[in-house]
Amino acid sequence: MLAFSNALLRPLLWLLSLPLVILTLGLFTLVINALLLYFVGTLMKAFVVAGFWPAFWGSLIISLVSLVLNSVTGTGDSRIEIRRTKSRSSDNDGDGPLIDV
Repeated sequence: MLAFSNALLRPLLWLLSLPLVILTLGLFTLVINALLLYFVGTLMKAFVVAGFWPAFWGSLIISLVSLVLNSVTGTGDSRIEIRRTKSRSSDNDGDGPLIDV
């Protein structure tokens, strides 16, 4: 249920609170995570969250554990690399611009 709310509600909440996220340099994301954790605690009876502050501390612990595990496993390192390669056409002999019609 937490994964479902993170997949659907978190991007919407993050977009709606984007000015606060920018103003707090991303720390408001912890509040969004705490709200989602508290929301899941109210929906599921087997998962109990006592209030907002326990949800906040729980979201902080979840974020720190996620940060450590992503840095250890390398799964959080997503980078885009753009390379320029030579043209693959073999009929270009380098005499000038090639216009293919």
